[in-house]
Amino acid sequence: MKEACRIPVEELTWRCDPAQFEFETTAELKCLEGTIGQDRAVTAIEFGLSFKDDNFNIFVLGDPGTGRSSTIRKLVRGRAGDEPVPSDWCYVLSFADASRPRALQLPAGRGRELQKKVEQLVARLAEEIPKVFESKEYEEQKGRITGEYQEKHRQLFQRLEQHANSEGFLLQRSVSGLVLVPTQNGEPLSQQEFEALAEAERKRLDQKGEALQERLNEVLRKVRDGEKEMREAIATMEKKVMLFAIGHLFDELEEEFSGFAPVLDHFAACKKDLVERIDEFRPSQGPQISIPGLQGNQEPSFERYLVNLFVDNSELDGAPVIYEANPTYFNLFGRIEHTIQMGNATTNFTMIKPGALHRAIGGYLILDCREVLLNPFSYEALKRCIRNHEIKIEDMAEQFRLLATVSLKPEPIPLDCKIILIGTPLLYYLLYQYDQDFRKYFKVKADFDRMMKNTWENVQQYARFIASKCEEEKILPFDRGGVARVVEYSARLIEDKGKLSSRFLDIADLLREAAFYARRKALDRVGAEHVDLAVEARIYRSNKAEERIQELLEEGTLLVDTDGAVVGQVNGLSVYLLGDYSFGKPSRVTVRTYLGKGGVVNIEREAKLSGPIHDKGVLILTGFLGDRFAQDKPLALAASICFEQSYGGIEGDSASSAELYALLSSLSGAPLNQGIAVTGSVNQRGQVQPIGGVNEKIEGFFSLCKVRGLTGDQGVMIPIQNVRNLLLKTEVREAVAAGRFHLWAVGTIDEGIEILTGVPAGRRQEDGSWPEGTINARVDSRLRQLADAVARFSSGKEG
Repeated sequence: MKEACRIPVEELTWRCDPAQFEFETTAELKCLEGTIGQDRAVTAIEFGLSFKDDNFNIFVLGDPGTGRSSTIRKLVRGRAGDEPVPSDWCYVLSFADASRPRALQLPAGRGRELQKKVEQLVARLAEEIPKVFESKEYEEQKGRITGEYQEKHRQLFQRLEQHANSEGFLLQRSVSGLVLVPTQNGEPLSQQEFEALAEAERKRLDQKGEALQERLNEVLRKVRDGEKEMREAIATMEKKVMLFAIGHLFDELEEEFSGFAPVLDHFAACKKDLVERIDEFRPSQGPQISIPGLQGNQEPSFERYLVNLFVDNSELDGAPVIYEANPTYFNLFGRIEHTIQMGNATTNFTMIKPGALHRAIGGYLILDCREVLLNPFSYEALKRCIRNHEIKIEDMAEQFRLLATVSLKPEPIPLDCKIILIGTPLLYYLLYQYDQDFRKYFKVKADFDRMMKNTWENVQQYARFIASKCEEEKILPFDRGGVARVVEYSARLIEDKGKLSSRFLDIADLLREAAFYARRKALDRVGAEHVDLAVEARIYRSNKAEERIQELLEEGTLLVDTDGAVVGQVNGLSVYLLGDYSFGKPSRVTVRTYLGKGGVVNIEREAKLSGPIHDKGVLILTGFLGDRFAQDKPLALAASICFEQSYGGIEGDSASSAELYALLSSLSGAPLNQGIAVTGSVNQRGQVQPIGGVNEKIEGFFSLCKVRGLTGDQGVMIPIQNVRNLLLKTEVREAVAAGRFHLWAVGTIDEGIEILTGVPAGRRQEDGSWPEGTINARVDSRLRQLADAVARFSSGKEG
């Protein structure tokens, strides 16, 4: 059986023949265009980019380092360059409601023109308007209006005064206004003189005084009405003067932007507001008090007429492609900035700043899904924008304030961009499962695989990828041997002869490291030996824990036998994963069987040191024993299984076949070869199933045997399905070729037990019995003995 199951040396790895390449170095190759081995993902991305629907946004999923980000950016940029440049967006003051700035849409480049033209306009307004009130024409018109009304008022008072004089009264001014004073011989009477007059004379003067007072009141009313008319006339004149003064300043702008009705409406509103604010532009009368830190009204402000160029696409050559590395709420959806004046926060429409969504309008926005989820409010707000088809700038701090404050609420801008999220498969499936909105808004899944088929075409593409990296990063070119070794390393990463790794980030790191060693030796190219040096250096930087465990094995602190034979004891193999480095470690697995009905007891499970998959693997053992040996008798068995000197958690079922071998050994009494380590899971039918980490497991046991001395009888037994995963180190292959180490591939427990014990497993005969002396016969006999013994004890009899 050992010879039948022995794995040939040529099956222990896959070699990429450098001679098949037609180049000397990668400097001769064209750089790679596109991506390798991701046809499914690329097709999905192209579909998503072409499908113009708000809900067909794209989620790019895959392991980090598989080229997700670089591929999506390359594809998006290639498409964006052929698409039209989107519009500019501006914010201007809404004169009807200053808290709700208006959004203006203009063709690309026109927004900047509008901003500059309006800045020039504002500068001219600030210069020209004050001159209006200082001009000779203005003073003449105002003086003419004032003079006309003053003359009317003078005549009214003159007639009143003449009439009063004729009636014996004098019109005088006092601190309380105009008063009528009676006279005698042309001289005003004092109070004493008035009271000294005869009563009849006083009554006569009082009656005349009342009549004159009514006439005075009527004159005063006419004067007040006249003053009001004068002010209205002056205001009308000033408005005409103002409109005349500013009209020609706006004419040029209105002509230049005549095709944009919202802009023309804004210009009209500006002119109306300027006229309504005319009082602010008049030169102030008298000295002005200036308070430090407080903006007074000495100089009128024209800032309200400026244009906030919110999104400027004037320098784009196509649709925008925005990647936001830090997708905070404000970075995505924009913010309203504030300034502090006299301890108060103030703002206006010029302080509205765009977010990534605004800059991506008409194009594409690429986000890291994990970063979006980690930033408060970002994910929910993003979905809200997609749902409402608009980008609304809000001050999120408002909901946390005790008192509401006045803030701006800018007019929302329509959302028109393709949103692309990049994340891991776990994030995608969690969101798909638990967020109903996610599946509605991200309907295109672009799935990047971590591996590709190992075909000659893909190998050639790998070589071009290496050439691209060398050109891009200005590192030494690789010769044919170096390329071949990188491709072999790629297959080792994925642990499959028929596959190559798509984790190009890891491959790129290897290229840099290998080039470093070649450059240090002053060479002009990178060869296979430099790739090997880089791989060995990587291992050395990471394998401190592995070396420590090997030391414990060598010195006997960790008990693992590598020769001899022991009943109920076998060497299982496990893999330790420490960050970016994994290695194999042999562990002693022991089984003890005895009389009882407890079944198979997993000590790790009882101690709560095992995971559910490991527990499942142990439970399968009972199913195997029951199916094979308990068809004609009860399975009366008590057994304990233990991973010796294991004090941490154990997970996985890759040692279940080793546990079953130890269990069969304990029941049959056949010792197991301690020089053979075992890996593989098992099902209830006794079929050995494939596992992961086969290379690390073999190399871990080989390292221990090598240190203790290779005897020629040592080796590892693996599932037959894992032969395709063998990509072993050179020293292991050389030891196998020299007959100092061995590898076997088995498909069933029967094949494996024969290799471990040297005793035939035996096939069930027609009468249901097993051939005498075989492992199965001995196990069946022992289980029958245990069943009989339990039956005797149960019936109260002792034998």
